[in-house]
Amino acid sequence: MMDELTLIQRIVVWILPVIFAITGHEVAHGWVAKKLGDNTAADQGRLTLNPLKHIDVLGTLIIPGLLLLTFTGFVFGWAKPVPVDPRAFKKPRQAMAIVAVAGPLSNLLMAAAWALLSRIGVMLEIEYISFPLIYSGVAGISINLVLALINLLPIPPLDGSRILSGVLSDYWAWQYNRLERFGFIFLLILLATDVLQYLLAYPMYYAQQLFFSLAGM
Repeated sequence: MMDELTLIQRIVVWILPVIFAITGHEVAHGWVAKKLGDNTAADQGRLTLNPLKHIDVLGTLIIPGLLLLTFTGFVFGWAKPVPVDPRAFKKPRQAMAIVAVAGPLSNLLMAAAWALLSRIGVMLEIEYISFPLIYSGVAGISINLVLALINLLPIPPLDGSRILSGVLSDYWAWQYNRLERFGFIFLLILLATDVLQYLLAYPMYYAQQLFFSLAGM
């Protein structure tokens, strides 16, 4: 569907969905952390949807921009992680797992919101209003599903690793979390070799079908 758009049109369509998806993901972590007793993110002014508070030059601007420029059809990114202090929790590993779940869950909720917006575009049948809503909705669904699925991978420091760490014994959780220093490099290798796209292809396809049906497409 996006293939018919020019580069400028793609940027216009994707920019808000990408910013909201990345920003909302991090705010969700900080909001849940605060509910569980850690005010670190709130004290540092990170519980805001203002993207300027969350932008990571590489993850929010360069990587999504390059993926759009290369017409890969696959867009993702990240923001500066919100600070969370495990010492503020009574059960740190279990609380961190709950905080971690909040990120992908927020992306699924945002995907549903974009699907509903796209559905409005489908129902209106007024070209100059419908097309922007539909294209933005498709982009919003796609980026949020990509972020949810990638972050659920059990690769430290992704959210999936925090969730898995929360159910492991103390010893194995410690051993597992030692891999975190290699996680980002491993993730970039998966992306550069297209392995990441291969791993996500089937779950992404079925998730998109579900949310596209919600959008009336």
